[in-house]
Amino acid sequence: MLGNPLGDPTLRRVPIYLPPDYDESKRYPTVYLLAPFGSRGLKMLADELWEDNIQERLDRLILSNSMRPMIAVMPDASTRYGGSEYVNSSATGNYEDHVLELVEFIDQRYPTLADADHRAVAGHSSGGFAATRFGMRHPNLFGLIADHSGDKYFELTYKTSFPHLLSYFVRHGEEGFARLLKDPGAELQKGAPFQALSVAAVAACFSPNPKAPHGFDLPFDLHTGELIPEVWERWLAFDPVEIVENYSKELRSLRLLFFDCGLFDEYNLLYGARIFDNRLKALDIPHTYEEFEGGHRHIRYRFDTSLKAISQAMPQTERTS
Repeated sequence: MLGNPLGDPTLRRVPIYLPPDYDESKRYPTVYLLAPFGSRGLKMLADELWEDNIQERLDRLILSNSMRPMIAVMPDASTRYGGSEYVNSSATGNYEDHVLELVEFIDQRYPTLADADHRAVAGHSSGGFAATRFGMRHPNLFGLIADHSGDKYFELTYKTSFPHLLSYFVRHGEEGFARLLKDPGAELQKGAPFQALSVAAVAACFSPNPKAPHGFDLPFDLHTGELIPEVWERWLAFDPVEIVENYSKELRSLRLLFFDCGLFDEYNLLYGARIFDNRLKALDIPHTYEEFEGGHRHIRYRFDTSLKAISQAMPQTERTS
């Protein structure tokens, strides 16, 4: 993240949860919890009126013996645009590398069981997308994956948001678009649609271009709305349903591949999840897929299910230092 092109802070606060029985003479599994777009790890500690925050949730699950004690790490991969999708990009910075470096740091600093069988990654929305991607690309580090409503099947997930940026451009032109990228917070407060920013942010992650005026290519023409196939193909190279076959060996090696989605997900992610489920079945890749009553938001309670699944799938061995 040093020298990232957006000038985002390189010093980040990363919450670390230590279990109630924490003892440096013991060694603990770890779970990396990835926040969604527009958020960061600290948000998981926020006080909520009707929901446990992550500390309360982990305490409750561990003290009730619903999951084994483990260390939880909450990275900050946010950017000025709202998020990095946890990927390396010349337009935003190397946030995939950031998470990998964080794993090394945590294993050096804390008494962890430092192997893939005892290291999980879980997330919601773009954090869920990233969890699946880490399982595809780094199964030697993360042997257990939990993906809550992660981005899949970009044909339905992202294309429906393109008109928001197109309409914004009609109203505000190139100068307005430049203002949105320079100071998103101020423009959102003035009424800029969040979906317009999110399209630009994802383009910065999936189709960076150092030669482009803003450092990235959009997958459509801002005047006609026409799709630009060569740029769209770059986006699809990140789509789990499109690339699952390329990573069949890696996914098959995981101790746990868990994902779920709400039946009424507002971003059409249910259909991508069902496609992913079908393609995993066709490839004979072990996994667990669940659907639940609900939408995309207010689903933190689903971490109860995934954290229990992670705990159960880990080897039930204990080591002391």
